[in-house]
Amino acid sequence: MGDAQTDPQTDQQRLSALVAVWWEAVDSFTRVLEHVGDDEWSTPTDLPGWDVHAVAAHTAHLEALLAGRPHDDVEVGDAPHARGMMGQFTEQGVVVRRAEPGDALISEIREATTARHTQLLADPPADPSAPAPGVFGAIGWTTGLLLRNRPLDVWMHEQDVRRALGRPGNLDSAAAIHSADYLMESLPFVVAKRAGAPAGSVVRLEVAGHAPVTAVVGNDGRGRPATPDEAVEPVVTLSMDRETFVVLAGGRRAAGPDDVRLTGDAALGGRVLAAMGVTP
Repeated sequence: MGDAQTDPQTDQQRLSALVAVWWEAVDSFTRVLEHVGDDEWSTPTDLPGWDVHAVAAHTAHLEALLAGRPHDDVEVGDAPHARGMMGQFTEQGVVVRRAEPGDALISEIREATTARHTQLLADPPADPSAPAPGVFGAIGWTTGLLLRNRPLDVWMHEQDVRRALGRPGNLDSAAAIHSADYLMESLPFVVAKRAGAPAGSVVRLEVAGHAPVTAVVGNDGRGRPATPDEAVEPVVTLSMDRETFVVLAGGRRAAGPDDVRLTGDAALGGRVLAAMGVTP
């Protein structure tokens, strides 16, 4: 996902707002984990190879790293779902914590995030282009990118746990709105590169509670967002609620038959829906 967009706020104000959204997301996630029963930690989630315990362990791992704790480099074994360098890296955090009880994972998340939140309040980030701390900076992430991604990651994993356990909720919070807005920015890429829409294609995405996004494919085959004053007629419009969209954009599962209202070119719309997952 890309860096934060320019807006009338100062960089420091914008980054501080992201910190606040992340902190709210952490609080909500840990409260959900508090109510996971002993026999529920092994419940599979939509993420291949990960149960509820693994989702919590992954979050504890990343937040511990951001709080300045060392990464444990271990063999992940036969884990076909851990694809690529980042997949192998995050799986290591899950493997290290496999024997930890749920309460220990909750405590680690709370302790690590409290330490980092205290640091961020004492020394507020002001430059979104500055390298992110630790391993995240080493792979090229900026501070702006990191602070945009953390609320998304934590909130999406809360939703993974909620879906796995059949406990829906927290779909209208600041983190929910942030996550959906952020993921909607990927529409031009999805339409042009993932779905292979031809030049001249116009696709409109309507997610309840958000401003619609329209993607236009140029003669060069690249997708771009339509400008507010641009008079373009979509060849297909996809309409859905927030939960349906984040499940699709998060690559969690396919939409149900009645979850999306598709108007216009059904073939292109189907390709866009199939290609919508943009998170690892």
